[in-house]
Amino acid sequence: MPQLNPAPWFTILVFSWVIFLTIIPTKVMGHTSPNGSTPLSAGKHKTESWDWPWQ
Repeated sequence: MPQLNPAPWFTILVFSWVIFLTIIPTKVMGHTSPNGSTPLSAGKHKTESWDWPWQ
């Protein structure tokens, strides 16, 4: 039964995890977002009260 022979499947498992842990994260982290984040101003935001027309 080939399922009981771990030799080829273990090497496939090891090589796939090596690829997943070394090559793929470096390629994914190499991408940058085209829209840079803009810092918010440190000043206080202007807030106004809103009068609801109840009647």
